[in-house]
Amino acid sequence: MRFQNVCVEAFSATLPSNVVTSDEIEQQLAPIYERLRLPAGRLEMMTGIRERRFFDPGTLPGTISAITARKAVEASGIDPRYMGVLIHGSVCRDQLDPATASGVHHAVGLSNQTLVLDVSNACLGLLNGMLILANMIELGQVRAGVIVGTEDGRDLVEGTIDSLLDNPETSRKDVKLAFASLTIGSGSAAVVMCDRKLSRSGNRLLGGAYLTDTSSHELCEGGVEAQTHGDGRPRMQTDSEALLHAGVALGAKTWEAAKSTLTWTNETVNKSFSHQVGKAHRKLMYESLGLDQSLDYPTVETLGNTGAAALPMAAALGIENGHLSAGDKVAMLGIGSGLNSIMLGMEWKK
Repeated sequence: MRFQNVCVEAFSATLPSNVVTSDEIEQQLAPIYERLRLPAGRLEMMTGIRERRFFDPGTLPGTISAITARKAVEASGIDPRYMGVLIHGSVCRDQLDPATASGVHHAVGLSNQTLVLDVSNACLGLLNGMLILANMIELGQVRAGVIVGTEDGRDLVEGTIDSLLDNPETSRKDVKLAFASLTIGSGSAAVVMCDRKLSRSGNRLLGGAYLTDTSSHELCEGGVEAQTHGDGRPRMQTDSEALLHAGVALGAKTWEAAKSTLTWTNETVNKSFSHQVGKAHRKLMYESLGLDQSLDYPTVETLGNTGAAALPMAAALGIENGHLSAGDKVAMLGIGSGLNSIMLGMEWKK
């Protein structure tokens, strides 16, 4: 998968204002910790997540996505009439029907000739959106477009806490299966890409690779308990250890395929952005790929796992804080439940 005519013109991010620490979550779970004799501090110790953020209760993802998409379009400097595609790629959406992208498109004020759709693929939705748009640009079907998504983990985290507290039979196994749910945070990211002739930056998306291991699709399931608890909030159960090893194994294979396609070696890579899950995942992934962790721009410590927004949000924040330099070869390393992996290469000019 190679692209000759696709440029990444802008990243943007929107962060929630409400900060919730791992200590605060454990304080709420104190009755369970005491009964099961679980040591305080294990949530941050095991994940590296000190805090995460939430949007205000009742905030719709599309409302935030419109803000983030507008920022990315403005930052790109591209006339909005050239935006031929708008893709909403997060797990969180305003409703099942119509597409959340429809409301975002209306709020941003793009042309009625824009292709508008939602794409959902666990933590890879925005990267999948980038591939869809890149292919359309490469084929000459559109000149530019924007991919955006907003994840809000408030209901999942708070619902998980309530479920654990409300069940008098909650066991260590139950806590283990729910543990990943407590790492979820919130955030929003957008990416604008365009045809090379329209670009002012020259930041080229070079290509990459994707691989799938659907034999592991049951290791992480979201929404599986919503009807059982009857409160309308999603629940998630995750075999964290099995998911970690299966995901990293798939990621290592995908990285080898991406390097072959891009004719890169590990030494080619100057910087990277990765999906942000936790410190153990990040450490094992970089070790398995043979890359130095110092190339990465970590956000998980203060933002938690923000799903499909995690990687592009890390890119937006990293670029804003000077993580990239002109001439850098940049790896984007995505792994998502399902299991799926997308790894892309970008050449950064400015």
